[in-house]
Amino acid sequence: MRYDDSPPPPESASSISPDRPWFARRPALAVALAALAPTCLAGWVLTQVLAGPGSDAPQPAAAPLAASSPAAAADAKSSAAASTPPAPQPAAPAKGPLTGRTVVIDPGHNTGNFKHGREIDQQVDIGTNRKECDTTGTTTNSGYMEAEFSLDVSHRARALLEAKGAKVVLTHDGDRPWGPCIDERARIGNQAAADAVVSVHADGASAGNRGFHVILPARVKAGAADTAKIVGPSRDLGERIASNFARATGSSPANYLGSGTGMVVRDDLGGLNLSTRPKVFLECGNMRDEKDAAQLMSPEWRQKAAQGIADGITGFLGG
Repeated sequence: MRYDDSPPPPESASSISPDRPWFARRPALAVALAALAPTCLAGWVLTQVLAGPGSDAPQPAAAPLAASSPAAAADAKSSAAASTPPAPQPAAPAKGPLTGRTVVIDPGHNTGNFKHGREIDQQVDIGTNRKECDTTGTTTNSGYMEAEFSLDVSHRARALLEAKGAKVVLTHDGDRPWGPCIDERARIGNQAAADAVVSVHADGASAGNRGFHVILPARVKAGAADTAKIVGPSRDLGERIASNFARATGSSPANYLGSGTGMVVRDDLGGLNLSTRPKVFLECGNMRDEKDAAQLMSPEWRQKAAQGIADGITGFLGG
């Protein structure tokens, strides 16, 4: 709806009463205009009264109320400023037991890898040999992707760690069409000088195989790989995550590898071989087992998984 407040067209000079010239009524009109502030209707009535019964003299258009006086204009400006909410300020980084610490979380795979088979099949050097850049990861029987699961849990763990004051870096955030390659994932953790790195995954073993397991780096020295300095701290990190993960989720260590300890050592993973920072892989469960899959697809369970990861990292860093 449009409200037209333009003044009415001027009347012809012949319509002005010769008995009441326009300049003779200026004091009375000033009073009338001042009275317009309470209500336009009252001002109009007052003007008609002052002009006298039957007068057909033209009435000047009402001036905007805000311009009636400098004080009124200032009050209006002040009122408008007071009603405008202040610009939001960026939240200050949380202070907590992990302040000053850097954690890198590596969400396994990428939902776009399925569409980029040629790119992820390219070979990269992992020290002990050459291996494909990345893989698609697995899915549940209903199609829930490991890459979706790993990114969701990584987001949840990041929020928990940041609340404790940690700086958290993700190797990717679902913001690229595929990858990154396994050597780049390791490089991100190294360049961040991370105090701890955790790669989040879910396994794709046959049905009946249940539980989680943590993969630790083997002692490797070949090509660009040298894990001598991280083997010990990585085991400490892995053990702390395993115990906290079991407590938070109620899950048991895998029943199909690791001899029931939930700990497995491997030398064929580029993400571990090329890391210079304490790093582990966590396989949170088996997507191909119906019971494990039901847990992995539950948002409530994924929050518990993130809590177990965050608690394990916090314990490792002495927070």
